Amino acid sequence: MADDIKSNEIRLAGISPQSLVNGPGLRKVYFSQGCKHHCFNCFNPETWSFTGGSIFDINLLINELEKEIYLDGVTFSGGDPMEQASKMKLLAKAAKGMKLSTWAWTGYTWSELVDKMKTDKDLEEFVSYLDVVVDGKFIEELRSNDAEVDHPFRGSANQKLVDVKKSWNKHEPVLFELEK
Repeated sequence: MADDIKSNEIRLAGISPQSLVNGPGLRKVYFSQGCKHHCFNCFNPETWSFTGGSIFDINLLINELEKEIYLDGVTFSGGDPMEQASKMKLLAKAAKGMKLSTWAWTGYTWSELVDKMKTDKDLEEFVSYLDVVVDGKFIEELRSNDAEVDHPFRGSANQKLVDVKKSWNKHEPVLFELEK
């Protein structure tokens, strides 16, 4: 992704300081700006443009995150955070250093991410800091009428909760088991 922002800056569509719907527990959510997938009936189409949103200083975002005392985790959503892996990895690394759980939503499937990681070391590093990747494009025809019951934390039934640590060396994703 070509952009005119500095190495210590990131382009975000926004930040949700407290969310209970973007992964388990109380989470801070970073909404990435830029997405190539353009899923029909996307929840956040305003995040598709790679030139929209606002520019944030990554060091300031990390300083703010380090002051949080009630968070259970951090979520990277979008847009598609994988498109800014070189920047997102810095936030994810800081979150892991704070012992927070880290989740990311992406339109890429796990196998597509594995292929991309072979040539993109920033992506590989970003994914290495994640606990769960919710993978796959949103597909309107597979939308759940009650996602909280049928497909928690997913917009459509094709998306999977991938346990990154268990899937790392496998040729297929290992599903993350939600606590009951």
